[in-house]
Amino acid sequence: MEKKMFLRNKYWVLRHGKSIPNEKGLIVSSMENGIKEEYQLADEGVGQAQLAGELFLKELKERNIPLESVRICYSPFARTSHTAKVVASVLNLPFEGPQCKMMGDLRERYFGPSFELFSHDKYAEIWALDEKDPFTRPEGGESVNDVATRLASALAIIESEFQGCAVLIVSHGDPLQILQTVLNATKQNTESSSNDLASIIQAVKVPSVLSQHRKFALVTGELRPVE
Repeated sequence: MEKKMFLRNKYWVLRHGKSIPNEKGLIVSSMENGIKEEYQLADEGVGQAQLAGELFLKELKERNIPLESVRICYSPFARTSHTAKVVASVLNLPFEGPQCKMMGDLRERYFGPSFELFSHDKYAEIWALDEKDPFTRPEGGESVNDVATRLASALAIIESEFQGCAVLIVSHGDPLQILQTVLNATKQNTESSSNDLASIIQAVKVPSVLSQHRKFALVTGELRPVE
């Protein structure tokens, strides 16, 4: 039996559109590199962000959710802020206004210096490590558990600041996989009677749950409701 979702807002996740690093086959995961404009969206990614914005607008209309209730929370990386800006433009929301919020905790997972600016092919090594032990960090980087912890903090801030909103989280492949994994597990966890968000998430941050995050993978520009 699934529990009713305990969140005060409705959530959608959006992985950034195809980026210049995606086109080049490069891992760009440090904040220092991630915020550089040279690593923003590729032309194809701008089109993907536009389509995602149109799809989001359609879903809002179908659910009778007014645009005043929309909040866009996004990672500070160039490729995610670029995506969020395109979506905000489709929705006719001012990107610099109160409905759009940049959050450092939504940033890309840092894979460490052994992976930074190397080929995408090396992701397979990281995901194999994650499956074996999601609490083990790639050297100098973040584990799945590390990312889950900061995403829980971001969610707690969103939940404390907004109520009854339609929140679009614009982030990256690994963080969004991990966020969905954790939220899905909280729905399945019928044992917890707590209503405290931090406690509920803490209860499901276990290896058997976190090691499965690849099951929630998103392609670039993919929008998905978190039901």
